[in-house]
Amino acid sequence: MRPSSDVLLVVDVQYDFMPGGALAVPFGDEVVAPINRLAKGFSHVVLTQDWHPADHASFAVNHPGSKPFARTHMPYGEQVLWPSHCVQGTRGAQLHEGLSIPQARMLIRKGHHREVDSYSAFVEADRETPTGLTGYLRETGVKRVFCCGLATDFCVAWSALDARACGFQSFVIEEASRPIDLDGSLEAAWLQFNDMGIENLEVDEVLSMAVG
Repeated sequence: MRPSSDVLLVVDVQYDFMPGGALAVPFGDEVVAPINRLAKGFSHVVLTQDWHPADHASFAVNHPGSKPFARTHMPYGEQVLWPSHCVQGTRGAQLHEGLSIPQARMLIRKGHHREVDSYSAFVEADRETPTGLTGYLRETGVKRVFCCGLATDFCVAWSALDARACGFQSFVIEEASRPIDLDGSLEAAWLQFNDMGIENLEVDEVLSMAVG
């Protein structure tokens, strides 16, 4: 079991990101088994959950005449307009029932501010509004953050990059993540990972790593 200074960050493994969901990630359901394998090796796990109000500003339906995946401008910059997804209280917003992580210590809900989208587990898309995760990890002595979940090139990527920017050593477990790959977003994410020194690891590599 890895020490509590290593945290497994499991990002948005929710039904609306599964095949057949409102914003399906291709093969998204394939992350559940490797995440469960990973989690058995961690004493410290944090989960995130996309948690939008129905009138969220990032939903295409709330911009008359706009279609999903079009882009618009928000006060904080360019914004993809998404299909309505992970609406508070719906089945689509629920975590996948196949996850088996009873030792998870924290659940971070993000995207609940109506006017601001949210990808990262650390800070909202305006790059100003914190989720509180940074302070929690620092107070609990975390040094290394291992990121997995959905989707590799959006919420996992933003979380891994922000973890590194906050001073944590950061890793992405590609085997336990799946991408959307919208307009080259996956390639762009890996370029950023390389620039920031974020390593791509396999599940077995993580479980056999030396204590940091």
